[in-house]
Amino acid sequence: MSCWILYINLGYSSHFFALWMKAWGLAWPPALVISFLAGPSLLHLAQKLSK
Repeated sequence: MSCWILYINLGYSSHFFALWMKAWGLAWPPALVISFLAGPSLLHLAQKLSK
């Protein structure tokens, strides 16, 4: 997803890969923390709603 968004916003350039890795490195840690914190609650909610 970070690759696609970066490409849409900036287009391709000679340093695209370096920019992509920087964007990915900044986005991945918060996404991991949010998934672990919100994941169990959202799973429980989805299970309740699907009954």
